[in-house]
Amino acid sequence: MSINYLALANAGVEMLHPYQPGKPVEELERELGISNSVKLASNENPLGLSPKAKAAIERALPELARYPDANGFGLKSALASKLGVNIDQLVLGNGSNELIDLVFHTFVGAGQQVVFSQYTFIVYGMATQAHGANAVVVPAKDLGHDLDAMAAAITDQTKLVCITNPNNPTGTFLTKSELATFLAKVPKDVLVILDEAYTEYVAEDERHPSIEWLAQYPNLIVSRTFSKAYGLAGLRVGYMVAHPELISVLNRVREPFNCNSLALAAAEAALDDEAYLSEAVTLNRHEMARYEAFFDSQGLRYIKSRGNFITLDLQRNAMPVYDALLREGVIVRPIAGYGLPNCLRISIGLEHENQRCLEALTKVLA
Repeated sequence: MSINYLALANAGVEMLHPYQPGKPVEELERELGISNSVKLASNENPLGLSPKAKAAIERALPELARYPDANGFGLKSALASKLGVNIDQLVLGNGSNELIDLVFHTFVGAGQQVVFSQYTFIVYGMATQAHGANAVVVPAKDLGHDLDAMAAAITDQTKLVCITNPNNPTGTFLTKSELATFLAKVPKDVLVILDEAYTEYVAEDERHPSIEWLAQYPNLIVSRTFSKAYGLAGLRVGYMVAHPELISVLNRVREPFNCNSLALAAAEAALDDEAYLSEAVTLNRHEMARYEAFFDSQGLRYIKSRGNFITLDLQRNAMPVYDALLREGVIVRPIAGYGLPNCLRISIGLEHENQRCLEALTKVLA
């Protein structure tokens, strides 16, 4: 007897499709019978593990038979000290993705509205659909957020607004004044997630004081991750900073032990490894400039990015170019699923990886 499992699922699940991550190197090499491929698809830190994080993981290995600290006291204490906040303003998660979904699960109900931009992080739309809410997708402005239009889209049915800055997958960036003006317009009973997964790559003089804004806007939630600049994508650890009472409500729903022991130890150590972070940011800035210079010399369109990736606009269907790059052993990210079928997002890698990509692009586009 067959079972219609979709009919048993919660409303909203039927129209969902699984998240498609960047293609793994092992899968590509198995499929095409090639070797020495490079992956520039998932915005990972190409430097690998921070030396301090690696040492912390080794120290934590003997205790893996024990449950982790459910409250992550060590990591929260380090974050609180670095950010200038109280421990009770922090919640930790299995990557920032889990925390974003936790906000939806805690605060967003069926029939309510979630406002976010066109061409932004795909998880917002997926979470909205999964929770039976209504997505209000605001048309992009210059491939980024149109904050005036987003503010105008808020109604008495709006429960949550999601903003990614720098934006993924386009790399566009909102200034301090733009965000401050927007936050002042949002009703106090509408929550705002400010997703800053790539904030470490932004020049210090351009960064906005999002943590300081929390005192003025108790409906603001700042989301960050250790998966990008801190090089811990494989361990999955992120955090949110918000009003203590909001965090307290999230902790009522948060799964116990949602951060494993190695992730907690590695993140705390990585936070202290300023030399590693500085090297990662410097490498990204230098290699980003190489891509921009190449695209300019070839007359190719691209989107100026503040993240650790750059989006190439081919002005035609990008899939043939993507497939041809795969045959050259270079994995990038097609982003038709984000509504940008003519674009490829390229993560910034090590110098030799980027050189390989540029050579492959030269060959393929010729």
